[in-house]
Amino acid sequence: MTLFSILLATLAAGVISVLLAGGLALTWLPRFADRMLAYAVGVLLAFALTDLLPEAVDLGLEPGQAGQVLLVAIMAFFLLEKAALWRHDHHHGHAGAHDGHSHGGHPPQVAMIVLGDGLHNFVDGVLIAAAFLTDPLLGWSTAVAVLAHELPQEIGDFMILLGAGLSRGRALALNALSGGGMVLGGVAGYFTLADAQAAVPYVLVTAAASFIYIAVADLVPELHRRRRLADAASQFLLLLAGVGTVQLVGLFAGHSH
Repeated sequence: MTLFSILLATLAAGVISVLLAGGLALTWLPRFADRMLAYAVGVLLAFALTDLLPEAVDLGLEPGQAGQVLLVAIMAFFLLEKAALWRHDHHHGHAGAHDGHSHGGHPPQVAMIVLGDGLHNFVDGVLIAAAFLTDPLLGWSTAVAVLAHELPQEIGDFMILLGAGLSRGRALALNALSGGGMVLGGVAGYFTLADAQAAVPYVLVTAAASFIYIAVADLVPELHRRRRLADAASQFLLLLAGVGTVQLVGLFAGHSH
């Protein structure tokens, strides 16, 4: 019965957060997708630096260790993106040689945002399982808090995927796929709670590294393409709005971790 409740709660939290975020992000926000990248930068940085990293330290990871894991993970994401870009250029170079033009493709940050979100969702699933194993009421309360906590991040993810050129259906499917990580985390937490919880701080830091890398390495250079004073002002305000959204959700929903 406990396992069924964990499966139901993680599935509900993962799917409902994606659907609610998609309802906002895929209806009236796509027309502002290029401008909303600044909002996504604020969400990703605030989520990584004021939520995921402090939580990893609270769960027992020494600050020095957290910094080392963060550094290694960021360097790993750099190498992964280099490899993806090389593969992309190599593939399209051959395609262009054969048919005179290259076919469209999606930037590497698409894969990294899905990976980072999936890792974070996995951690949320482990934490929901731990709450259910303590007390069913605490489990459902944690699931609701996770759902509320996920919304701004999911909206930011949608903006990044749409800005990268994905269709609305593709963006929804990829976000739903990463949401499935919550169910996997719930199952892992139920069967191997001690081992899963020991890995949680490292997974949190890795997820934070992916969000920081995407924001700083991929999205900020895109923002700098618009150099008018009015663009800079609107981008900064949207960035602040992203940071503020994460802080407000943290205050009202409480720390889901």
